[in-house]
Amino acid sequence: MDPLALLLVGAAAVCHALWNLAAKRASDGGPVFVWLNTVASAVIYLPLVAVLVVIQPPRWNWTLLVAILVTGILHSGYSVILQRGYQHGDLSVVYPLARGTGPALSVGFAIVFLGERPGLIGFLGALGVVAGILVIGLGKAGKGTKLTAGIGYGLLTGVFIASYTVWDAWAVGPLAISPILYDWGNNIVRGTILTPYALRRRAEIRRVWTQHRSSVFIVATIAPAAYILVLFAYRFAPVSLVAPARELSIVIGSVFAWLLLREPQAGRRIAGAVVVLLGVAALAVAR
Repeated sequence: MDPLALLLVGAAAVCHALWNLAAKRASDGGPVFVWLNTVASAVIYLPLVAVLVVIQPPRWNWTLLVAILVTGILHSGYSVILQRGYQHGDLSVVYPLARGTGPALSVGFAIVFLGERPGLIGFLGALGVVAGILVIGLGKAGKGTKLTAGIGYGLLTGVFIASYTVWDAWAVGPLAISPILYDWGNNIVRGTILTPYALRRRAEIRRVWTQHRSSVFIVATIAPAAYILVLFAYRFAPVSLVAPARELSIVIGSVFAWLLLREPQAGRRIAGAVVVLLGVAALAVAR
């Protein structure tokens, strides 16, 4: 993988783990929390987008608008399904399955739809990343209906992740849409979709804003930065390598969970982290 692409993905992974840690502290916020940080993000990044539009005016056409609309819809579906998964299943099942299934399907989608050929080392690296994520997440997951629901929602979330990953790589690659403008437009679409839901729950908005204001601003600032870095990485490396490599965030998040939140099963998670790091090392040398 191109060294610059790997650097961008690594920085994105750190940002991703940090904003997820903030979101964890506001876990009772639900879709209203998602709406608040989406709207706040659109406002925070508006000056940067305005400057960008003046310096490098985009080609305003239907292709650009449709690309942004589709990614906004896909990200909205991802957010809603993931939230439902957390409601009906365990975090330790839904999250690793979603993050593991997403890059695995992304590699397949990139090979089929974008014609990419990651090579044997890149393919084995991708498999190593996915395997390590599953080792980290699938421990004492539970059983019965809750486990079944968690697996179902996790896999469905992974489909959304793979779908927007390949779509977004095409948008910022062949279509050459600015990653910053693209992600900001994505936030506008998501905020618009979630607004009718949020405005019917104004008391909940006040509660979440009062209790989790700092987390709203952390997520609103860092989450877009994390994904913009990934979008830029797509310009220097193929999706089939970038998508699995960005799951380094799961390793960093697991370390945070162990050191900061004192979550159990540290040995299994560290073993999974080693497997992920070996996979990323393979991706780093793949061509």
